[in-house]
This record gives sequence, C-alpha cells and structure tokens, in this order.
Amino acid sequence: MPSWDEQQYLKFADERTRPARELLARVALTGPGCVVDLGCGPGNSTALLHERWPEARVIGVDSSAAMLARARQDLPALEWIEADIAHWRPTVAPDLIFTNAALQWLPDHAQLLPRLFGLLAPGGVLAMQVPDNFDEPSHVWMRSLPGPWAAAIGAVRATPRVLTAAGYYDLLAPRARQVDLWRTRYEHVMADADAIVEWVKGTGLRPYLEALPAALRETYEADYRSAIAGAYPARADGRRLFSFPRLFLVARR
Repeated sequence: MPSWDEQQYLKFADERTRPARELLARVALTGPGCVVDLGCGPGNSTALLHERWPEARVIGVDSSAAMLARARQDLPALEWIEADIAHWRPTVAPDLIFTNAALQWLPDHAQLLPRLFGLLAPGGVLAMQVPDNFDEPSHVWMRSLPGPWAAAIGAVRATPRVLTAAGYYDLLAPRARQVDLWRTRYEHVMADADAIVEWVKGTGLRPYLEALPAALRETYEADYRSAIAGAYPARADGRRLFSFPRLFLVARR
C-alpha cells in the first residue's frame, strides 16, 4: 500500500465524496446498530454515515495513520481503528459494511468480497464503490509512460484488481438476498491538465511516484503531465473533462 497524504487527497474532497453520497442513497437500512466505514480515509465518507444514522455506532477503519489522524481531528466523537482491510475482523457483526474507493487497493476480490459479506449480521448490507478506471488514459499512462523508469513503474501494477459487474454478481448472488449493481461515469470539470495530475497524485499515481528514485521522479511527473494534457484536451472554455468511471454494489445478506 502507498503512503497517504490527507491534504493532497482532500484537494478534491467534494468530488471524492459525491460517489459515497450516491452509494449511501441506495442503502435501505433503518436504524442499524453498528456501521463500519472500511477504508475510511480522512473520514469524509464516515461523516455521511454518522449524519444518516446519528444513533448508530459508527466505526472508521483504515490502514493509514495519517488519514486516521485527520479523521480523529475532524470527528473526535466517532470510533477509529487502524487495521489492514485484508485481515480486519469486527468484534461485533456490523449491520452495514460501507466501503468507498478503497477495495481497489486490495488483491483477490474473489476471496475478499465473500469474506467481507460473511462478516455481516443477518440482514446486513455490504455497500461498495470502486474506481473502474484501469483502462482510462489517466491510468494507462501511469504504467506505460516510456522512459528510464519503465522497469520500476512496470512492477507497480500490471493487472486490474477490480472485477466486472458480472463477476461481483456471480460472487455474491448465491449468498445474498438481493444484489444491486450499477456503473457511473463522472465527467469532472477540471481547470487544466495540472488539476487532473493533482487529483491522481492523491490516489492512483502515488505508488508510481514512490517507486521511483528522486532523480527520476520529477522528469516522470513532467512527462506524465504532458501525456495527460494530450489525453484530456481543452474544451470550448479551456477547461478539461476528467472522465472517471466507478462501479457500485449494494448486497443484502
């Protein structure tokens, strides 16, 4: 897992929180006792859960101490746990496991999703949103930018971790009372190509930059910026559309 910078991540907090709001809107639970935000980051999605169910026990789980420090600062009344999602187990079966833009960092979803689903209380809900952008220009250029860094960046991520909608359905439908799946492509209006790079520096680009020695990092980032400027051309008003697909799942046990 890459290290995290909560300030870089929160530069686009409104845009990053929007999918969480749209995922939460499809969760039909009344009065859950225990709600877990898995991969909570700095707590922007956890705040939505607390707002929706103020009487519930709301727990944020993340592997990043830096992200959790920001979450504790902003929402000191909630519970925060530092843990690796791959090995996390709750002390009480949750009524909701909510995970927004986190599971794409973990491998082997064929094992992970059924495991998480099995941790729910009877009648509980697993609600997941993951970026589905492995083949988008922003991510293709991260791993295929030609240059002296090719070997280093090639070792970061060679295959996608996110499954297809049908793949998730086949995993959970035999175990679930109901499975709801949808895919949304957001068209984020960005000031310029630099803004797109600043966005991905908070998430997907981080492990690529961290894989490079300092002597190569600046040149790699400059070449990446040039590639992004070509991949996301200026529109009629000079701004850029950052096209960003995301996959959503809500499954009830």
